[in-house]
Amino acid sequence: MIEWMWPWILLLTPLPWLIRKFLPPARSQQPALRAPFFQEWQSLSADQKGRGRSSGMGSLVLLWLVWVLVLIATARPVWIGEPIELPKSGRDLMLSVDISGSMRIEDMQVGQVLARRIDAVRQLGADFIGRRSGDRLGLILFGSNAYVQSPLSFDTATVKRFLQEAQIGFAGQETAIGDAIGLAVKRLRERPADSRVLILLTDGQDTASSVKPLDAAQLAASLGIRIYTIGIGADEMTLPGLFGSSFGSRQVNPSAELDESTLQEIARQTGGQYFRARNPRELAAIYEALDQLEPVEQESAIYRPRQALGYLPLTGALLLSFLLALQQCWRTGLLPSSWLRDSAGEQP
Repeated sequence: MIEWMWPWILLLTPLPWLIRKFLPPARSQQPALRAPFFQEWQSLSADQKGRGRSSGMGSLVLLWLVWVLVLIATARPVWIGEPIELPKSGRDLMLSVDISGSMRIEDMQVGQVLARRIDAVRQLGADFIGRRSGDRLGLILFGSNAYVQSPLSFDTATVKRFLQEAQIGFAGQETAIGDAIGLAVKRLRERPADSRVLILLTDGQDTASSVKPLDAAQLAASLGIRIYTIGIGADEMTLPGLFGSSFGSRQVNPSAELDESTLQEIARQTGGQYFRARNPRELAAIYEALDQLEPVEQESAIYRPRQALGYLPLTGALLLSFLLALQQCWRTGLLPSSWLRDSAGEQP
């Protein structure tokens, strides 16, 4: 879209025509030249007047175009682009997800169907990420080792895609909670102190870290990083009996290895909170609670790119002025003789 800073200047477009139409022509102050051969002179110049009339009209048209282009440039046309929403000043939120072998256990009740833990985390985690517009989000996947799958970024769509593509066992079969916290601290320590948040989701206990989870939590607390821990997994599930029948079936606790005390202590030391997700419904409620505990900043800034276009009509006016000057020089014979060859050309 083009906007004009001073559009009223375009009202001056007919000014040259009005001056030519209503003002009397300028009179020469010099006395008239008396020539005894005036009749012969007039007859000789009659043909030149006919040719000059058409060229004079062309010059007037060019002069008027120069005038219009100068007015357009003076009116200051500005091209304004589509609105662009600038990134908001939100939180730096790192999501750390356990993808060890135990995350394939099917104990997440969805209606009458049991789903794998990782599938529930993918679906509900993606919804949570989609609601965090304005935050810088990152993703750490951990098993035996911890890896940054996505660094902190405003691109929540990419973080969501990486979470949905997470596969069990890519980082090993064990659980390195301490290393996951340490890696998150390394990524968050350079961010503003009041916006550092880590959400740690696991279904087990630390079995492979080079740093103890509580030691990593103390380091996070010293840097002002809040850690929200989520323990995922059902409290009980039924294992089928002989040949998949109810005969010989038994009740087991699939979350027996979940180290809730350590997760609770990590949250307490860092000023966060511990949550327990036994099914997808509870996990969804936890994500909603996190939205309340760490709300997204609502302030936003809209920017529309602007580009001045006045140089375009000015360039056109300059080129037309050059053509007029060249035409005038050609008429008065100021150009070199080599430029004034007729259509037949000069013979060498």
